[in-house]
Amino acid sequence: MTILFVSGTGTEIGKTVVTSAVAAAAVAAGRSVAVLKPAQTGVGPDEPGDAAEVARLAGSSVTARELARYPEPLAPDTAARRSGLPTLSPAVVADAAEKLAASHDLVLVEGAGGLLVRFDEAGHTLADAARLLDAPVLIVAPAALGTLNSVTLTVEALEARGLTAPGVVIGSWPAMPDLASRCNLADLPMVSGLPLLGAVPQGAGALAPAAFRAGAPTWLAPSLHGGWSAHSFTAAWPA
Repeated sequence: MTILFVSGTGTEIGKTVVTSAVAAAAVAAGRSVAVLKPAQTGVGPDEPGDAAEVARLAGSSVTARELARYPEPLAPDTAARRSGLPTLSPAVVADAAEKLAASHDLVLVEGAGGLLVRFDEAGHTLADAARLLDAPVLIVAPAALGTLNSVTLTVEALEARGLTAPGVVIGSWPAMPDLASRCNLADLPMVSGLPLLGAVPQGAGALAPAAFRAGAPTWLAPSLHGGWSAHSFTAAWPA
């Protein structure tokens, strides 16, 4: 996967931390990595955004790019309209990703919120940019009750657009998971038809960068350059 899109099933579920972990694991495996954040919302002009956070956690060798920034924490289309700034088209996002792919082994394109969040006045979404590149979309989901529905809806939206997903990563696995979270380890692959490809511990983003980089490969499956096993992890957390 030269270009991999990363989309959550919603907001505040650990998408940036998962993107950071995938980047860190790939770097540890000897790959050159770039992260592209098409639309950064809710961040001031001098504040670090999500792309910068990925580079901080995953390492300075990661190339970080951001295409547009809007001050209010809203969907990109709404934030752009309210700020009077131009929106982003799928073609601009796809072109930027392709240019990065020409000089990097892996390009991670991190979306804003869920898959179908609007990016422009025409209603284009992250999925439209992924379609232009025929790129896979990694799904990041929460651990708790409700995630079966949100992941299934995301998978159906991808399939309706002819897109594929390599799997699902749990964005924030709690230290003391409740019954629903433990059941979801077995149920998510069953209802979504996709494998679990990792579980990032809750609070991982607060680790020192060196500790984060050391841990990242242990949170992700081999297809994401890690050594994590869904079978072993599920067995360790019986329902």
